[in-house]
Amino acid sequence: MTRLLAAPEAELVFAALLLTLLAGLVLALLAARSVLTCILLMSVFSLTMALWLMVMDAPDVAFTEASVGAGVSTMILLGAALSSTDVIPSVRPGRFWFPAVACLAAFIGMALALSDLPVFGDPGSPPSSYVGRLYLEHTPHDIGAPNVVTAVLASYRGFDTLGETSVILAAGVGVLLLLGGSLNSRDPVSEDVSLRISAGSPVLSVAARLLIPIICLYAFYVLAHGEFGAGGGFQAGVILAAALILHALVFGVRETMRALPVGVVRSCAALGVLGYASIGFIAILHGGRFLDYDALLSPVFEAGLPSSHLAGGHHHWGQRLGILGIETGVMLAVASTMTAIFYAFAGRVSRSDEAGAA
Repeated sequence: MTRLLAAPEAELVFAALLLTLLAGLVLALLAARSVLTCILLMSVFSLTMALWLMVMDAPDVAFTEASVGAGVSTMILLGAALSSTDVIPSVRPGRFWFPAVACLAAFIGMALALSDLPVFGDPGSPPSSYVGRLYLEHTPHDIGAPNVVTAVLASYRGFDTLGETSVILAAGVGVLLLLGGSLNSRDPVSEDVSLRISAGSPVLSVAARLLIPIICLYAFYVLAHGEFGAGGGFQAGVILAAALILHALVFGVRETMRALPVGVVRSCAALGVLGYASIGFIAILHGGRFLDYDALLSPVFEAGLPSSHLAGGHHHWGQRLGILGIETGVMLAVASTMTAIFYAFAGRVSRSDEAGAA
């Protein structure tokens, strides 16, 4: 993408086109009166933002934006839309004044705050001069991961990533508490929603049976490939959740719940965070610090393994094992949390479902 936009004029024109498209999508969202139309427009908006991030040389962030905004969020909203009306009620124009003024004030405040930040891409800024340079110089020797972003998030800042994974779990628990689970499984609304979701054409059913295994396989590829390029546990978890939600949208939420019960999904969300933290405690038991992946394997055992030419001949199998382990925990926590939220939105999770799953 950056090679195609090597000329400053071409990059400027492309940026103007993207901004115009984003502005048009926002105006279309404001004018839309159909829930389905709004969901599709937001999905296109997310894909456009992912393209913008690719132009800004941020492939990891672009991957996350596309998988979350255009992927799993769209499917969750589609499932929720099936249990509601498709027409957005009209609102009197006078009610828009206060939100409009509040948004304008917030925009002005953020613009003033951004004026004190370093210029984008400035190599002399403090992040580029000190922290960023330190990571770039020491990652090959300390971590051995070709993708510096993965090395920073999973190893250097592994404790912060553990906190972020815990926040995802806490947010999922908060959403489930807000939605509640008091509806009965025999409620007419619940039965109607299940029928509407599962009512699909044979073509859609066959296509889903072919795509779902491929999507799941791609999720595990993204998990394993995160050390070498864009990807990782978060993106893999979102893609895996999208595959599960696609199954529910095509074949019915009840069918997905029978294959993957509610209790199992919620337990896996907690097990993902617990597995992440357990790797840190295992490192402590081996004489290292919390989340010190080098302590996972003994030096004698690691010396018998082949070294990596990407790391200058150094052994980093402990780092690789630890990074893959915590990324697996992140994938499990994210996929389970997203699926549990979808169950609560579209599946009308009830107390009888939870009792049957237990």
